[in-house]
Amino acid sequence: MDLLAHLDAYVATADEASFSRAADRLGIAQPLLSRRIKTLEEHFGGLLFDRSRRQTTTTELGVLLLPYARDVLDRAQRLRQVAAAAGRTRMRAVGVPAHCAPAALARAIRAGAERGITLGMRELPPRERVSGLADGSLGYALVRVPPERGAFRVPLGLASAPGAADGERLPAYGGPLRAAHLEDLRPRRRRTPEPPAPLPVLTVPEDHVPACEDRLERAAARAGLPPGRFRPAGSAATALAETLAGRALLLCAEPFARQHGARWAPLADRSLHRGYDVGTAADRAGTAGVPDWLAPLLASAVGAVATGSGAPGPGAEDAPARLAARG
Repeated sequence: MDLLAHLDAYVATADEASFSRAADRLGIAQPLLSRRIKTLEEHFGGLLFDRSRRQTTTTELGVLLLPYARDVLDRAQRLRQVAAAAGRTRMRAVGVPAHCAPAALARAIRAGAERGITLGMRELPPRERVSGLADGSLGYALVRVPPERGAFRVPLGLASAPGAADGERLPAYGGPLRAAHLEDLRPRRRRTPEPPAPLPVLTVPEDHVPACEDRLERAAARAGLPPGRFRPAGSAATALAETLAGRALLLCAEPFARQHGARWAPLADRSLHRGYDVGTAADRAGTAGVPDWLAPLLASAVGAVATGSGAPGPGAEDAPARLAARG
């Protein structure tokens, strides 16, 4: 039984007090309306209308159930209106890294609303953002790419505990901000009988990308660092806790370090920075490229700068980037 169609027949008949006028109102044949009323009466277990008189009247059961029937029809109409409105508004899921700046994401959401696009932000690891674009579950996503090929770049650096001793942090900390080199992580010679073990450098899940990990491993080898000096962390929060406790250094972006009170120095090797492009689900209906207004807003949420803003572009990589690209 099509409950909504049968309730329509019931309400129209009660309003018109006539089977023929109710059928005309609904645009259906009177025998069809009569069958619907009869089916509904069998369903409810009682008569809804008294047909013994010249004019159709509503029975006590019919009067009792009528407001509930109207409520069901009103809710169904509201549901159709909401669905129609949602269909007129373009909706897009956007895959972004964890720990984006909420204010920047809010600007992107507002900008989409101004253009009739509803953006839903989803924090996802790098691989899930790529797979989301492939299967169409994401409309747009910030995708990790090599920094020399990306439209945007996030400068990375090394963070340490704010109160660490001079020997437990990079020389750049505590003085004027200058670029840090991986060579600075080599163990220093000390006259003490048992020099402290060098602190491990933790990496966050956003950097657990094969291409990124391979570059970091090669760069560490060129700098003369022992294997295993860089270690993947299970989460950014635990990695930061280890860093603030003075038990590790952290490879991260400046906003993340500063937000939590850690010391930070930029990494000189730009080939180890994060590169991003804003990708789109090319096979998704209604998605024709990335809007010009969206890409810079998403990039700002991760603290990225355009490759033309001090970052080496595809035609002007620095020497470390060229070496890393060649392997």
